[in-house]
Amino acid sequence: MGPPLSIGSTMPNYRAILAGCLSGASFLASPTLLAADAVGEVSADGEAQGTIVITATRPAYRGEFEALEVPQAEQVIGQQQLRDINALDLDAALSLSASVARQNNFGGLWNAFAVRGFVGDENLPSNYLVNGFNAGRGFAGPRDLSGIEAVEILKGPRAALFGRGEPGGTINLVTKRPKFESAGEIRLLAGSFDTWRADADVQTTLGDAVGVRLVGFYEDAGSFRETVESKRFGFMPSVAIKLGDATRIVYELEYARQEIPFDRGVVAVNGQLGVIPRSRFLGEPGEGPNVAEVLGHQIELQHDFSDTWSALVGINYRDTSLFGTSTEAELTASRQRLLRDGRTLTRQRRVRDYDATYFVARAELAGNFTTGDITHRVLIGADTDRFENDQVFLRVRAPSLAGNPTEQQLQAIDIFNPVYGRFPLPTPTPLTNRLEVQKATGIYGQYQFGVSETFELRIGGRYDDYDQRLTDRAAAGRVTRTGESRFSPQFGAVWRATPELSVYATYGENFRPLSGADFAGNPFDPNQSESIEGGIKYASANGRLTATASVFSIQQGNILVADPVNAGFTIAAGEAQSSGFEFDLEGEIAEGLDLWVSYAYVDARTENNVADPDFGKLIRAGDRLLNVPEHTLNVQLAYSTRVADRDVRFGGGVLHVGERLGEVGTTFELPDYTLTRLFAETELIQGVRLRLDVDNLFDTTWYANSFSQLWIQPGTPRNVRVTGSVAF
Repeated sequence: MGPPLSIGSTMPNYRAILAGCLSGASFLASPTLLAADAVGEVSADGEAQGTIVITATRPAYRGEFEALEVPQAEQVIGQQQLRDINALDLDAALSLSASVARQNNFGGLWNAFAVRGFVGDENLPSNYLVNGFNAGRGFAGPRDLSGIEAVEILKGPRAALFGRGEPGGTINLVTKRPKFESAGEIRLLAGSFDTWRADADVQTTLGDAVGVRLVGFYEDAGSFRETVESKRFGFMPSVAIKLGDATRIVYELEYARQEIPFDRGVVAVNGQLGVIPRSRFLGEPGEGPNVAEVLGHQIELQHDFSDTWSALVGINYRDTSLFGTSTEAELTASRQRLLRDGRTLTRQRRVRDYDATYFVARAELAGNFTTGDITHRVLIGADTDRFENDQVFLRVRAPSLAGNPTEQQLQAIDIFNPVYGRFPLPTPTPLTNRLEVQKATGIYGQYQFGVSETFELRIGGRYDDYDQRLTDRAAAGRVTRTGESRFSPQFGAVWRATPELSVYATYGENFRPLSGADFAGNPFDPNQSESIEGGIKYASANGRLTATASVFSIQQGNILVADPVNAGFTIAAGEAQSSGFEFDLEGEIAEGLDLWVSYAYVDARTENNVADPDFGKLIRAGDRLLNVPEHTLNVQLAYSTRVADRDVRFGGGVLHVGERLGEVGTTFELPDYTLTRLFAETELIQGVRLRLDVDNLFDTTWYANSFSQLWIQPGTPRNVRVTGSVAF
């Protein structure tokens, strides 16, 4: 297939938008913008040495709040936690949070997750933020963590500030930015299954006012899956400039390319797992890899009016693409021979040519003031975004078994004795050719004030004007549009019971646009949810230990389900509910001993009888949601000490994930699993470290997620990684 179809001049006037933003109230952009100031490092004799250091950090969207003052549960996976598990991608990082459950990863080509039981649009990657900007939607491939400083899990609906988002919570990635110092690290990794990787992170200064950081990675990896290999590389340079004492600007570029074979995993034969090895590949190696690319730009300007008031302006633009072919299991029962003979898998062939662009501009003004004994903290902002989703999809599939098709027509493969390349790859025919454009403009505000010295209230809200246009090029360019205006409120309260303990409660709403259209060609109404939450937070006086215990209940509506009148089409009519309990603890429990605990109980179920949109199977009210375990627990322990005058850190962890529904409208379940990992890291000489990781220590057979009994992703067996690093 040729290059993606060009779309013409459909992007907004960025210069005009930026000018409007700068002349308006002021913009927010990054959750953690490092404000770099040149200040003198004082020597023993009191003389300034002129070293440049970081002097300020202002979290985006949330203003200047301590954790105990925020009436919502939040979890931050920092750099140390990411290093302790040697996390290379977003899935590995999110496994630390019991509130997050893996979902169908589209053959390994994107990140998909549910927060508190709820996932967004199954036809797109799960959305996440990068420095406060919507960035996950699109086709950039699985997110690598080489350029990521921290992962923030903001639980519960957040539309009052962020607008569109995932119904159960928001994932925000904080990137590595210049710190106005000269430093660097080179890391080389060798691991099981012929995995080789290199990472580089170098930063320097250009005079007193400019900081530069260069981050990049390259990975060439095999897999425990037969014939499956991947290549990935990317680079993320950034520049921070100080424009006077009160003004800073940061620019970041992101480019990444990934080549990944499309892999739907293994099958369960008559509902039984383990009939074939977890290594068995059931596609066609001759398809070659799918290629995902991303080119992104992010620029932010922060200005401090005073010690208590600041403004932030930001623009983000991302261009992503995905192109490739695949041979994968046929899901329709009337075409699938495996359901009859337990041996012969019917397959279909698909071609995907996807492009997506995302433009976001945000502005924010944040500050605080006091009147008498009352503290007032104010956050106001505005944003505009445009998401273009251009999809060309082709498919060829077998005829019904009732017509006695040949094995070539079935694209058949023997799951016990596969012979790849047995038949020529068939030529797919067009199925989908459409361009979807979603536009939204919003204004938002948040006001938190003290009723007394120990009790605070939060009031927030956001008004969005949303427009969606769908052009069906396969239907002579037919254009359909929908639009909506929506107000999303938020209310919260915090009681500071003691200096180290607070009690909170909150209510919030959320909405998420859905891609596609119904039988009449009308775009779907947005998915919507509302949540109530309450909890207790603890932070030790020395700041080394934090904990949160919370309960929540979320109602979700306008979920895509099968159209009961028009077969093969969907409508937004499903309803679901999720409730549960969470406990998170992180910090130093003894000298040099760090503990991480994350536990979640999630009861996520449908609330009405509907047919699922993929198989037409009846989903009954009370059925569990797909891939969501009731119980998840992650415990990590790490100890730092000195041995022979060298730094040593070692530890390990245990992850337990309970049973999960593996296919809607059935009783098929993925079994629970428990994974154990160990690591040790030592300093060989100054700046040189050696590290050993052993993941899945006991070689447990486990399954990460599934979409049906014919699309099941097996988990990685025991594997070993050795990493050497040089810091300078």
